[in-house]
Amino acid sequence: MDDDILHLIPDEADEAVPHARPWTIAVIDDDPAVHDGTRYALGGYALDGRGLEILSAHSAAKARTLLSERRDIAVVLLDVVMETDDAGLHLVEYIRRDLGNETARIILRTGQPGQAPERRVIVDYDINDYRAKTELTADKLFTSLTAALRAYQHLKRLDDTRRGLEIIIDAAPTLLDHKSLQRLSEGVLTQVASLLNVACAGILVLRESDASAQRFSVLAGSGLYSDYVERNPPWPLDPHIQPIVEIAFEERRNNFGDHWSTLYLQTASGSEIVALIDTDRPLSDTDRALIALLTSRLSIAFDNVILYEQLQRANVTLEQRVVERTAELIRANRRLAAQRSDLRRANSLKTEILGTVAHDLKNPLSVILGRSEMLTDLIALDRAPKDQLATQVTYIRTSATRLLGMIDTLMADAMTDALDITLRREPVDLAALAREVCEANRPLAESKSQLLQLDLPEEAYMCGDAERLREAVDNLVSNAIKYSFVGGTITIRVGRDASEIVCAVTDHGPGLSPEDAGRLFGRFQRLSAKPTGNEGSTGLGLSIVKRIAELHRGRAEASSEGPGRGSTFSIRFPYDAVALL
Repeated sequence: MDDDILHLIPDEADEAVPHARPWTIAVIDDDPAVHDGTRYALGGYALDGRGLEILSAHSAAKARTLLSERRDIAVVLLDVVMETDDAGLHLVEYIRRDLGNETARIILRTGQPGQAPERRVIVDYDINDYRAKTELTADKLFTSLTAALRAYQHLKRLDDTRRGLEIIIDAAPTLLDHKSLQRLSEGVLTQVASLLNVACAGILVLRESDASAQRFSVLAGSGLYSDYVERNPPWPLDPHIQPIVEIAFEERRNNFGDHWSTLYLQTASGSEIVALIDTDRPLSDTDRALIALLTSRLSIAFDNVILYEQLQRANVTLEQRVVERTAELIRANRRLAAQRSDLRRANSLKTEILGTVAHDLKNPLSVILGRSEMLTDLIALDRAPKDQLATQVTYIRTSATRLLGMIDTLMADAMTDALDITLRREPVDLAALAREVCEANRPLAESKSQLLQLDLPEEAYMCGDAERLREAVDNLVSNAIKYSFVGGTITIRVGRDASEIVCAVTDHGPGLSPEDAGRLFGRFQRLSAKPTGNEGSTGLGLSIVKRIAELHRGRAEASSEGPGRGSTFSIRFPYDAVALL
């Protein structure tokens, strides 16, 4: 019957782990048959999906060389008696003491147990198992090897964990001491390679987000990824690794694969970093645990560096703002200095205007007073000649009108800068203007028995400001009357000298001293000569003459043959500058 048929279930084969490296064991024995028997008994052996790599040494001396070159040997099957009766025991001491290898499991096998008693050997030497060759059958060998490999695996894991923790602890101060993201990132890759104890390549990618977009940048690269640092955003990675990094950012966790592993960390400041590690072997559970521990500590280091760089940028910005603010203050100080200068200038202008008012208004007032006295004398006569009365009234009215015009002009000038006066350009007969000024000042001259002589052409037209020119000529004539001796002669001449139009006033006064030459046309300057009729003087008359001449692109001059020999004051205008337009 079918129910009596037994179906045998085959033993389950260990799942092969891709890329798993085989266990390495060493057979150290001077008997070749032992090597062959061991290889035969362990043929097809596998543990955790890893097979065996069996190394052979036929003497203790050769074993020393082998063990010093291959530090990945997990189990040593060691004979006691080889070159000497205790060669194997001395090799145990070499492994443990000289090589410092405490993780490799040593199974002592001997064909002569009496020469190496089990109890003494176990106590005196750091071995893990003691077997007589006669009792180490294939099954016993399998059992002993499996137990030794398990023990080695646990010890190796503990040793790797210890070494990794030491690396993490030692790396913490170094990583925290970095002041730039690039240097810190390079240090992280170095520490990861040291932690895994393998040569690996890797990159660190930073993702920063703002209101507009996400920005990616490679902070550091090693191995075949070292040139990625020089690439530009927005995405500086090659298409074959870009999806791996993108997945790590999206999943926000560590991912471990056979070839690539990605580590994810997020700082307290909100920055996200993914490290892609390219190794030649899959990472063990211990490796992964150590990597996770390292990355959990890195967020503090990255936060420190990010905050430090932000502080540096803030300092640079603050310094720039200080520089800009300082520049603004300097400009403000310059503006204040300019305004202060303007205020001083305005104050000086005010003083000048007051002096001008005092000076310029005095001459028409003097004419009015002189004519009024003459009018009073005429009225006192029994029969006052009406034509003379009318003449004096006309002079008074003319001077009063002129005085009113001067007041209006001074008020207009007070509203502007005296140096920026705009001339009213019009045809002016300088000869007629000089004749009018002389007639207006004749009563003052007659009061001092002075004679006014005119040397004037029929006409001498120029282009200029009649009121300004009248003011200049009047200042020259009134000054000549003021400083000439009683009974002296004053000559007023208008003519052409080469290419200039000249108006000159010559007196027979005290002349000019050498000290007067340097301060003739300055403001508020008083000359050594004194008015001969006790008249007042503000010291502004000649400075006003000079300014009016310059406004007409001319110049004012003075000459004297010496003290007591009179002087000549003139204003000269280039013909091309004042020609009619």
